Amino acid sequence: MTKKPSLYFSASQVTMVRLVWMTVAAILALMIIFPLLWMTSISFKTAQDAFSPTLLPASPTFGNFTYVITEVPFVRYMANSLFVSATVTVVALFFHSMAGYALARLRFPGRELIFLAIFSTLLVSLPVIIVPLFIIVRAMGMLNTYAGIIVPSIFNAFGIFLLRQYYLSLPREIEEAAVIDGAGYWRIYWSVILPLSKPILAALAILFFLANWNAFLWPLTVASDQDLWVVQVGIANFKSEYSAAWNYMMAASTIIAIPTLVLFLIFQRQIMDSIKTSGLK
Repeated sequence: MTKKPSLYFSASQVTMVRLVWMTVAAILALMIIFPLLWMTSISFKTAQDAFSPTLLPASPTFGNFTYVITEVPFVRYMANSLFVSATVTVVALFFHSMAGYALARLRFPGRELIFLAIFSTLLVSLPVIIVPLFIIVRAMGMLNTYAGIIVPSIFNAFGIFLLRQYYLSLPREIEEAAVIDGAGYWRIYWSVILPLSKPILAALAILFFLANWNAFLWPLTVASDQDLWVVQVGIANFKSEYSAAWNYMMAASTIIAIPTLVLFLIFQRQIMDSIKTSGLK
């Protein structure tokens, strides 16, 4: 009679598996963090020490940051990126949440066809449509304007798709109770659906803001006026002018990375708090 293998692991085996996974996680984390550390290190080095193999700068200096902020209109670029990213994020979340709610809860002819048409745009990348999109924006007189940068960036099929799937998972009893109380579609959306959408909206806010903060191709195409340049266009031009000054470019890149890190830390806590308070699992 053969003995069946045990399905249980000993304490030493469990400890060994945990150590292996912790080691793998530590290596992956180091591979992700090290380029950021190296970028920050070069931003504090002088031009002569920029390519030194040591991680810690021999003589740290803030002159690189001072030069980037004072000698280059980098504050203007960051203000443009902040305005564009914040506007697109707020407007997109508002309209995408309404579209996701309508596609998930309202019944009307052609609903599935409309959703399929929206979802199919995920297969089309920006370089494919950038020429006709530029022609449309030019015909509407929105070249070299904030509207030309913002309006085409608002629509995002991924956000509508994600919100629709999230709303489909919400229990209908909540809406039925609101209907019994005399609430209409708009009242249900504003007072019931939006408060329950805080976790998914916070996650999408991070994605939308980062996508527009790092946008390069469309702002470069639609805005030739230097006063409308965003940070990515500015740093690309900065690189072409100061091709050998890696200490300046790394200082500019470090400044760009700070708002995104702060935003992620803020919204990460908000996502966890929203999940705990809403009781969603």
